[in-house]
Amino acid sequence: MPDMQGKTVVVTGGNSGIGFETAAALASMGARVLVTARNADKGRAAVAAISQRLTGEGRVQLVVFDLADLASVRRGAAEMLEQAPQLDVLVNNAGLVLTERAETVDGYEATFAINHLGPFLLTNLLLERMTASAPAPARIVNVASTAHNAARKGMPFDDLQNTHGYRGMRVYGQSKLANLLFTLELSRRFADKGLTANALHPGTVRTGYGGDGDARGFLAFGIRIASPFFLSPVKGARTSIYLASSPQVEGVSGEYFVKCKPRKPRPWAQDPEAARRLWEVSEELVGLTPAGKA
Repeated sequence: MPDMQGKTVVVTGGNSGIGFETAAALASMGARVLVTARNADKGRAAVAAISQRLTGEGRVQLVVFDLADLASVRRGAAEMLEQAPQLDVLVNNAGLVLTERAETVDGYEATFAINHLGPFLLTNLLLERMTASAPAPARIVNVASTAHNAARKGMPFDDLQNTHGYRGMRVYGQSKLANLLFTLELSRRFADKGLTANALHPGTVRTGYGGDGDARGFLAFGIRIASPFFLSPVKGARTSIYLASSPQVEGVSGEYFVKCKPRKPRPWAQDPEAARRLWEVSEELVGLTPAGKA
């Protein structure tokens, strides 16, 4: 088991599923883990449950904010920067799939906003602290999905808000493609600045992502029927934990992993021009300057 003592880790959506198991494992390795959640009660329950598992030096704390609200993301990032003089690992784990189109408080299509724009803003707000957390390179781990396979036409730059012909799984696939393109551009931009960025597919996991009113109708029915055949969150978290902690991937960047092994994503997830364009569009949408400052 890798030694994570002295490391500070952020795990978004750490109150349940893959995020919970990722946070628990990294804390058990000795890391200080900042778990983020949008619901304070669920977040506190998760922190208590993880703390009960700990026998060593690890610590776990809660930061409450909502990826669907960019102002809330800024407050959450500010709290993390206040609490943690050092940030070594960021696991962008939180995400969802929606059957029907919805908009966030900022007026953006919710799947794209929560799965990409929120993590994009959070990451950018933490980048300066992370690149300063020497000597070992800081790590960004983005939980993507093989669902990017469905986005064969690439990112819909002419309609990123999916205002026409909304289909839940297609839009979800586009958001997971955005995760991969974001990883690619992060790796390019920070290759010489003490930062690595990698993405992963966790497998099809029993995480409850279709619950809480997120998925309805045929999609929700399909998830319920297939759920007994899905991976457990413990197994689904393995690649996230590996990328966050393993010495074997120190210095590795810009890769996509499945079952802790690098794998080539679809060609449309390897397009450097699309990655650059998505970064620039995302900066504008979340209100960042080109230099990445709020």
